[in-house]
Amino acid sequence: MKETTIKIKGMVCNGCEKRVKNVLESIEGIEKVIANHNDGTVKITSKEEIEENIIKERIENIGFEVIQ
Repeated sequence: MKETTIKIKGMVCNGCEKRVKNVLESIEGIEKVIANHNDGTVKITSKEEIEENIIKERIENIGFEVIQ
């Protein structure tokens, strides 16, 4: 299992967390997603390495900005 934490700009509520969680859980190989708008992070647990550009693209397509 691989765990990754990504910093996201623009999450301001529980609804934002849910949108990010849903879009990331649709990526094959991702097991668990925990989004936290209070600290602007998303913790991703996956079976294998997921290319970060895929994750970034999905997040930015729903209106948020990845800041790493």
